[in-house]
Amino acid sequence: MMKMPRILIAAAVLAVASPALAADPVVEAALSSGKVGEQWDGYIGFVSPPSGDLKAAVDAINIKRRAGYTQIAAARNVTVDQFAQTTACSTLRSVKPGQAYKLKDGGWRTRQGSESITPDYCG
Repeated sequence: MMKMPRILIAAAVLAVASPALAADPVVEAALSSGKVGEQWDGYIGFVSPPSGDLKAAVDAINIKRRAGYTQIAAARNVTVDQFAQTTACSTLRSVKPGQAYKLKDGGWRTRQGSESITPDYCG
C-alpha cells in the first residue's frame, strides 16, 4: 500500500470524518458506549446490531466519508480503498480507551489505554 504524508491524512480526517461525527450525538454516544467503532477500512462499523436511528446515522456518516475519500483519492491518483485505509491510520489513533475498534484481521476489540492499535502499514 502506498504511504501518504501525514499532513494529507490529517487533512482528510478533518475534512471528512470529524465534521460528520461532531454533528451526530447518537453516533458519539454509540462510540463512547462501544456499540460502534472505527474500522481498519476507514469507516464506522457496528459492534452489535444497531437500532434503526443509529444505523441511519452511521450510514449517513459513512456515505459522507466515502464521498470525501473518493474526491481526495481521485486528486491523489490512488484508489478510494487505498485512501480510506490510509485515513483509517488517523481515525484509529483517535480511538479513546474504552472505545471499540476493528483491524483487518478480524473481531472487535476495546482500546485499553495507550497501546498502538494501528495497522502495520500506518508506519
